[in-house]
Amino acid sequence: MPAKPTTAPAAAPAAVPAEAVTPLIRGVAVLRRLTEAGGTLSPSALERATGLARSTVDRITATLARMGYVRLDGRDVLLAPRLMELGNAYLSALRLPALLDSRADALADELDESVSLAVADRDGIRFIHQATRRRAMSLSFRIGDLLPAERTAPGSLFAAEWTNEEWGAWRERRAADPRATAFLAVPSPQRPETEQEFERRAAGSAADGWALDDQLIEPGLVAVSVPVRDPRTGRTACAVSVVSHTSRHTATGLRDTLLPRLRAAVRAMEDDLREAPPAEPAAAPSGLATWTGASKQELGREFVESLARGLTVLTAFGEGRAEPTLTEVAKATGLARATARRALITYEHLGLVRARQRTFELTPRVLELGFPPLSRISLPEIAAPHMAELAHRVHESASLSVLSGDEIQYTARVGTSRVMSVNITVGTRLPAYATSMGRVLLADLPPATRRLPLPLQPLTPHTLTDPEALTRLLDDVHTKGHALVDEELEEGLRSIAVPVHDRTGRVVAALNVAMHAARHTAEGCERDILPHLRATADRIEAELRVAGRFTRVEVS
Repeated sequence: MPAKPTTAPAAAPAAVPAEAVTPLIRGVAVLRRLTEAGGTLSPSALERATGLARSTVDRITATLARMGYVRLDGRDVLLAPRLMELGNAYLSALRLPALLDSRADALADELDESVSLAVADRDGIRFIHQATRRRAMSLSFRIGDLLPAERTAPGSLFAAEWTNEEWGAWRERRAADPRATAFLAVPSPQRPETEQEFERRAAGSAADGWALDDQLIEPGLVAVSVPVRDPRTGRTACAVSVVSHTSRHTATGLRDTLLPRLRAAVRAMEDDLREAPPAEPAAAPSGLATWTGASKQELGREFVESLARGLTVLTAFGEGRAEPTLTEVAKATGLARATARRALITYEHLGLVRARQRTFELTPRVLELGFPPLSRISLPEIAAPHMAELAHRVHESASLSVLSGDEIQYTARVGTSRVMSVNITVGTRLPAYATSMGRVLLADLPPATRRLPLPLQPLTPHTLTDPEALTRLLDDVHTKGHALVDEELEEGLRSIAVPVHDRTGRVVAALNVAMHAARHTAEGCERDILPHLRATADRIEAELRVAGRFTRVEVS
């Protein structure tokens, strides 16, 4: 049974520890405000949102840009995919997504409903995995979104284990913010649930071992949740929810129809946790202290070294390093113990780190640092700024495409301002066999699975139309790692392409530069354009690896 709720006096805001790192506190504030705004704010808006001086905002954003955590795009500051490495550190240390996400995805496929995993975060719940069905009306919550416990089914499961102190903190928050306006991921309730109603639901969840959400978040949204128990402690490690709409299930219908299969999936998840071997420590980041020092030397006053060093401390956590000691954090980052200690004290004050007797662990609040808006980023969005830099560098247009049957489809494009330039728009489809990007994509497939529109049509006098010769050419493309097409799609058009790999090594897209044949010879393309093209693909792949570690990145 849950502890009996008690009334707690209002607590004063915690005093900032004397050893806290002020620039780190300010940097976290900037990242939080950007996250709350959906990932983009102007420096002036950041100045207003944080209360910091404009010069301070400029130095912080310049430092974050140097780290690859934000992009400075004209008048705006935008969150960048690499920032997700901070949330990844928490999720990998937690291990639950890695151990349970395949079960959640399989359950979503079996039931044809959205399935989520959530953990407790103070008096709220925070999502750590989403397996969402694509429908006209589908779940819009993201990994990292925070919801008030009383508005959710998982919330009553976690509240069933609250202590008197935790109930007191919840009541205090309810008194200060009865409509939960601080929880930006949910709309204000039409009729806030009373404290007594939530207490009864928590007691019912403790007795039943499951919880129901009958349109608590918004009209039409229903969910049933079951706790996944930690085999070491018996307490709730996370909650698994099946989410639907009243057009498909009533709340009671959802419970009666899907609860047995949800419970079966949870039993399998608990077996997975019980049988999981101890985590092997992943490679710790290296050379970070040296890098921050070199950046300070190069940028001078515009680089806030204490902010950069403080943020690197979060990357010391991860799989096999869920609860490191101070010495282990300092060793992983290359920082002095005193520097690492001050950063950890700062994070504990901010609620991002929990201190044990001799060890430290990240809290779910780390996901507040950019993860929700970035968790929905697509490959074209990741690639776009890098493609713009490439086009500016080589003075030619750059494009990204994916394979669709026997055609390529353009998913991103950056043009040039030349009088004569390649005029293709996003969404355009072209035959894969006669394009550089198509050949890169086809070359990654086993020969038996390559779809070719036989007979191959001669689009120009130069088009390769012999299937056997094309097969040999694709094998060569696979070996070399790039494709050059010289006036085979259109006379006067020359292009060169390289593959873009995901974190598993699979080719998911192709990147090319296209130009009029008069501007670059074929040899010139490979000598002058190809190195820049490959470097750009490397940068896109690096961000895709970070973004795709715990989220599904759409490639088109």
